[in-house]
Amino acid sequence: MTVSGTKKKASLAERLSQNSVFLSGAALVLSLIVAGIVMLIAGYSPIEGYSAMFTGAFGNVSNLAQTLGTATPLIFAGLAMAFAARGGMFNIGIEGQIIAGAFPAALVGAYVQGLPWFLHIPLCFLAGMIGGGVWAAIAGFLKNKLRVSEVILTIMLNYVAQYLAEYLANYQFKAEGMLVRTETILPSAALTPLVPYTRLTGGIFVALAFAVLMWWFLSRTTAGYQIRAISANPYAAEAGGINIARMNLLTMFLSGALAGMGGAVEVLGVHGYFITNMTSGYGFDGVAIAVMGQYTPLGTVVSALIFGALRAGSTSMNRMTSIPGEFIQVLQALVILFVSTPGIVRMFLKKRRQKKEA
Repeated sequence: MTVSGTKKKASLAERLSQNSVFLSGAALVLSLIVAGIVMLIAGYSPIEGYSAMFTGAFGNVSNLAQTLGTATPLIFAGLAMAFAARGGMFNIGIEGQIIAGAFPAALVGAYVQGLPWFLHIPLCFLAGMIGGGVWAAIAGFLKNKLRVSEVILTIMLNYVAQYLAEYLANYQFKAEGMLVRTETILPSAALTPLVPYTRLTGGIFVALAFAVLMWWFLSRTTAGYQIRAISANPYAAEAGGINIARMNLLTMFLSGALAGMGGAVEVLGVHGYFITNMTSGYGFDGVAIAVMGQYTPLGTVVSALIFGALRAGSTSMNRMTSIPGEFIQVLQALVILFVSTPGIVRMFLKKRRQKKEA
């Protein structure tokens, strides 16, 4: 009977080790536990720290709105990474693609005049999507022609986008004043805050709509099926008549377009112009968000909301406690590390199962 019970428990552990949702959740909890231990060793109270973080993220309507607003560009970043991964591509250039989308969106918002808001805002979004999409498609094109890894290409293009945008914002399109930024967008291009003095705008609904659109495209269209087929088995897909080079290019363009939308939403809803260092590492967080969300639209949205809460809550932790800001960065790094490596959870489950069987 004991042997039978052990087998049942082992079977449960095996099932849990294969459950992607469980692994992501367990990795998040494990990261918070380890961060709490580090906090305790450093002489700070993890209960006080996490209490301040939770209050800062969900304590009132304004804090909740700040969390949702912070999560908005993260949703786009996560979707961009998830979309590329569903097509068998690893897009590390989301940071650069956000910039490539934010800059043209800012220019269209500032210099295109005489349009009503219901035309001006979509036009800015379109500019952002095209900018981010084209920037990502460069990596897809070079991968097809030169057989260079998209990982290397997209990483390098991050720096090109950053320094090119900084140069243009500092010279050709610089607004008057000390800040290196473009002109302020026109009122017809601005996204009004849903809650005053917070980052939450209608961009959150746009992000959710794009998550639904991504699910529909991948699961209900021929192109989406071809993209998923290439990821599953590129050799079988090619033998079945799928043009892999064309699909790789389309995958990277659409992935970059999602990232570009994130940059456009930041410009129209938060800053009102393009300014250097406005992305705050959203692109790199997008990689961890997509991994934690198991590359699914719904999972990515939930994961982005969690990261948004961590970002918004960490600000309150810094303000309401004696915990220094540098430690908060360590906390965020630990979260990203653990949610990006669910294999750690698998290892713990395996060791636990081996002990019970011994």
